[in-house]
Amino acid sequence: MMPPEEENLGGPRKGDRAGGLVLLPGPKSGSARKQGCDPFAQTQRSKLQHRRARINQQINKEMRMRAGAENLFRATSNHKVKETVALELSYVNSNLQLLKEELEELNSSVDVYQNDSESISVPMIPLGLKETKELDLLVPLKDFISEHYGEEGVLFEKEIKEFMELRQAMRTPSRNEAGLELLMEYYNQLHFLESRFFLPSKPLGVFFHWYDSLTGVPSHQRALAFEKGSVLFNLGALHTQIGARQARAALPGLNQAIDAFQRAAGAFNYLKENFSNAPSLDMSAPSLDMLVRLMVAQVQECVFEKMTLLRAQNDFLARLQLAQEAAKVEDVYSLVHQTMTQPHVKDYVPFSWTTMVHVKSEHFKALSHYFAAIALCDCPVASESELPEQEKAFMQFHVTMPEGPSLRVLLQDPEERRKLGKAHLKKAIMKHEEAMRIHGLCKILRKMDILQEVLSFAHKRSLSKYSEIDHEEDFFETGDAPDIHPKTHQKPEIKAPNFSQVKVTDLFHRLGPLSVFSAKNKWYPARRVHLMRGENGFGFTLRGDSPVLIAGVIPGGCAAAAGLKEGDYIVSVSGRDCRWAKHAEVVQLLKSCGADGVDVAVITLHGSEAPRAQVDKKAAGMSSGLLKSNKENSRKSLMNSKSPSTLLVWSKKSKRSKKSTYSGVPFTAVGDNEAMY
Repeated sequence: MMPPEEENLGGPRKGDRAGGLVLLPGPKSGSARKQGCDPFAQTQRSKLQHRRARINQQINKEMRMRAGAENLFRATSNHKVKETVALELSYVNSNLQLLKEELEELNSSVDVYQNDSESISVPMIPLGLKETKELDLLVPLKDFISEHYGEEGVLFEKEIKEFMELRQAMRTPSRNEAGLELLMEYYNQLHFLESRFFLPSKPLGVFFHWYDSLTGVPSHQRALAFEKGSVLFNLGALHTQIGARQARAALPGLNQAIDAFQRAAGAFNYLKENFSNAPSLDMSAPSLDMLVRLMVAQVQECVFEKMTLLRAQNDFLARLQLAQEAAKVEDVYSLVHQTMTQPHVKDYVPFSWTTMVHVKSEHFKALSHYFAAIALCDCPVASESELPEQEKAFMQFHVTMPEGPSLRVLLQDPEERRKLGKAHLKKAIMKHEEAMRIHGLCKILRKMDILQEVLSFAHKRSLSKYSEIDHEEDFFETGDAPDIHPKTHQKPEIKAPNFSQVKVTDLFHRLGPLSVFSAKNKWYPARRVHLMRGENGFGFTLRGDSPVLIAGVIPGGCAAAAGLKEGDYIVSVSGRDCRWAKHAEVVQLLKSCGADGVDVAVITLHGSEAPRAQVDKKAAGMSSGLLKSNKENSRKSLMNSKSPSTLLVWSKKSKRSKKSTYSGVPFTAVGDNEAMY
């Protein structure tokens, strides 16, 4: 059955800031729309995604059949009908289980996302993209434009189709920087779409359909926050795919993988902190918390691989650092494994993921003991000048100090070093064997040749080293090596999405500036007045840009006689659209009028009549040469014109000019220096 609709998904719970959103007045002429990759291209990744889409559709069909059968089972009182329906339900549930197992196998196909280099690297865990249905917004948006904005909806068909093309393209983003930019562009456009067309009290009437990334279970909501959250999820998932494909045998590939997994962690963490009540399990708080920890662990694994390339081979301190880095990787993967085995996540995460994380935990624990043994057995004994530094490092190396002689004797006696190294190798071999045992429990992982090859190589290497340092005359019992204290020299960073990185233009900019012309604001139909210029000008003062605000009107002046009021916005002068016009442009248009006057169109926002009436009442009692500034009403008018997002708080500064041509001085004075028109 479909999950219940959650209208409050995505309510901001914390400071929802990850970079400002750039608002530009309009698109550049001739700009080409970015396209996603060809969904029918015969690549391994596209084939995998195509199979995922097919399974999602089948799961959706089976779930609808199950919902109908369950309703019939509850409604009927006929015993034979109940038996028939129960039998049908068993078939449907069986089909659903098979489909979910097939989808789990697809989600476990991590080798498809790995790089094609010949070097052997431990495979990483990427995420598949969430699938969505096509969405037709043409009629709903045209109707809203006609009803709310008073414009002909047909005049905006180009913009609506352009937005729909952008949404279609972001369903199949390419696995590179262009694909990431495409998702970010669409996400930023959703902010404008929300401000223009979505009201919490009045849904637009369209449903956003998305499939769960891991289970394929469909969900739908009218809330735009669901669309935003799903795009953010895909942004993180695409980062995981980019990170998994890097060739990690060299530093450039490792650095790119680290950056990609850090950005994936940032996207999932941002989604977790700023969106709530998600209808699908992949976007629930426990699942996102697990994904953040998994990405951090994969970053830590890349850091370990980076250290193996940078550290000197035969340096004692470098080997100790590698051992501690490996212990740190084991530590973070153990935390991921604990998270994956929690009740709310255990039955949701693919078994192959849980098993691989467990295998990696044991594998890196074994590596930490192996590098400790190498440091003790292969590196030369320290000189007197090197001894203090090695003592200091070794004191912080083990969780508990090993039994036996003092630290100085241990570091200077080759035999004592061999004994402790042998104990570490023994523990390394045990952990290697445990990792291989756990690996063998998962059918999907057994098919992953590269992982089996890595585990087998590490195990044979430890056995070979143990045979090398094992002497026939050793009659002592090899002790139990203490655990190694985890430590890293490069702490993973969770990088939140930088939305300002991708500059976007409001596709529906022709409707006017969002500060006034938004879904949350309502205004009276435009009034067209004819203004004649008197001896002292038009008799009003102007403030701001895009659109220009009438900040004051002289009682008895030309503007007042024509019906203009304080708080009106000028939308056209002499038939020229002035909604996006700057202050100076409007002034120039007014000044250029001849003896016949000028036609001006203005609008008045709902709710601004009371303050304006109070101003008029006060103005009537003033001397004819003075007009006081009602700063509080002006401030409220400007504040009411702002259009913050209902789902995300964007950290953009208002670009409205704060200078006013009226400063509260006598009109006779301001008229001389053209502050009044």
